[in-house]
Amino acid sequence: MTEEARPDLLSHYARSLGIEVSGFEDNVPVLCVSGIDAIEGRPGHFHGGATSGLMETAAYAALRMALSERGEEAQLKPINITVQFLAAAKKAPLFAKARITKLGRRSANVTVEAWQEDRERPRASAVMNVMIQRDARA
Repeated sequence: MTEEARPDLLSHYARSLGIEVSGFEDNVPVLCVSGIDAIEGRPGHFHGGATSGLMETAAYAALRMALSERGEEAQLKPINITVQFLAAAKKAPLFAKARITKLGRRSANVTVEAWQEDRERPRASAVMNVMIQRDARA
């Protein structure tokens, strides 16, 4: 499955950061952002907000995939997000993949990891709680 097949996975905000779907693992999108100057923090490194934005987008993309597999649509709203910055993300491709730990009727819990060259050495991790507002017309 490609990003073109699922244009709903990425928001306009995500696209403006340069976030792309690099592939799928276990039917969960793996997102990537390359080191572009617009999201640079300290010279040669990603801004922490760009890293957080990538991980938040990965969580939403995983939830959208899971909901669409059930034939459901919903608005996703953040309840909270906690990001742990583990190492500086250098100006190189940064990947993120989410894992849904709980998908309930009204909320979801998601964990996300971001890495660069070596997946065993994550640059950041996040835990996110999301409110699910299903389509009232259904």
